[in-house]
Amino acid sequence: MKLSILMPVYNERTVVERCIAGVLAAPLPEEMERELVIVDDRSTDGTFDILERLAGSTPSIRLYRHEVNRGKGAAVRSAIQYATGDFSLIQDADLEYDPIEYSRLLRPLLDGRADAVFGSRYLAGEQTRVLPYWHSMINKSLTTLSNMFCNLNLTDMETCYKVFRTDLLKSIPIRSDRFGFEPEFVMKCAKRKLRIYEVPISYHGRTYEEGKKIGWKDGVKALGVILKFWLIDDLYVTTYGRGVLGNLAGTPQYLSWLARTVRPHLGDTVLEVGAGIGNLTARLMSRRLYYVAGEKDPLHLHALHNRFLRTPNVCVRRIDPAVPADFEPLRGSFDTVLCLNVLEYLDDPAVTLHALRETLSPGGVLVVLVPQNPALYGSLDRAMGHKRRFTRQEAAALVEEQGFRIRRVYDFNKAGATPWRVYSRLLGRGSINKLTLKLFDKTVWLLRRLDPVLPVRGLSLILVAELPPSR
Repeated sequence: MKLSILMPVYNERTVVERCIAGVLAAPLPEEMERELVIVDDRSTDGTFDILERLAGSTPSIRLYRHEVNRGKGAAVRSAIQYATGDFSLIQDADLEYDPIEYSRLLRPLLDGRADAVFGSRYLAGEQTRVLPYWHSMINKSLTTLSNMFCNLNLTDMETCYKVFRTDLLKSIPIRSDRFGFEPEFVMKCAKRKLRIYEVPISYHGRTYEEGKKIGWKDGVKALGVILKFWLIDDLYVTTYGRGVLGNLAGTPQYLSWLARTVRPHLGDTVLEVGAGIGNLTARLMSRRLYYVAGEKDPLHLHALHNRFLRTPNVCVRRIDPAVPADFEPLRGSFDTVLCLNVLEYLDDPAVTLHALRETLSPGGVLVVLVPQNPALYGSLDRAMGHKRRFTRQEAAALVEEQGFRIRRVYDFNKAGATPWRVYSRLLGRGSINKLTLKLFDKTVWLLRRLDPVLPVRGLSLILVAELPPSR
């Protein structure tokens, strides 16, 4: 394994060499390599000359430089791009934090308990320098406000020492260029439901006379960052697919409506393919003897594992719907298969439906949800990666060709068809804003009652099909 130590640097010529020496000498868990990724944020005091000398003589140092000064958050963002380790740790280029505590910070990650570990200056560390009261109070107040909006119980949101699994860290977009990246990170970790641990660390803080750079103005800006990213769900670097799932997490009434429609057709043993981050899984797995949530995306799999870690009847499994071999070990194991918002992404949906049929026992039930009406296909579909929208006849034929007998068809979410047409066909948008989704979700109680009588086709189509008792 490898640890990437990410070091943003700006005008630290008096301490940076000692700091780097400590980083390179710090003990790590057995057989763990290290790389030190340094991003100089256009230092003007000779710091970069020192860094060039050290990088030239130390193979484990990788040095980069910004063309203009952009701030600590921007430097961290650049360092993340260059990280190649299994884990990444943020290290300031001063002597406030002690690298000798790396092993302590890494332990919850290595034990598999955590996705992120924060070093807290306010838990009982070995040594903590006594510093001005108001600076500490501002830190603690910002942590309290962050906790209120994040629904966490951190003791030190502003800590430098944050350690992540690198694949997760690379998936979190950082928009703040200065010190606001700390509350931004925390808010996004909370919304992504990452498992966060805190460990006590020593702290040898500096005064402003000794070179400390963060000030009260940054504290005020941090309040704005907390509010901004509480309102905005900017959670994934790649918005395709994942951003849509994040938005759906904010439409609980719609998800409950969909779950209420599907639930009567579920048996005791269920396979759900394309489970995403578990938005529907959480609403459907209750009272099932065995529920397999299948997903191919590594980040979605990670979210599923976290979400159902202590749910004994749920098994999370890597399944690519386009790869029939992934279904082979599951042959004849289920009485119900859910294939919701999957077929529209595939080059050959028939291949997947055939594989799903093989996982069912005789008399088993297949529930399929697909986007309906090719005339609605537009910019939203393309942004989401949809290859097609189906007619009722096309979807039914596709299912029946695999030997299923269609038992029921739902025209689902008729009220959603018109807004989709406006956003996708008329406005050419690639997404639906969060406010519109919220307003839609608040009216679901009425829309679901009107759905059976509206004289239009639904935005989606749900087919419930049965496999003959003997094949």
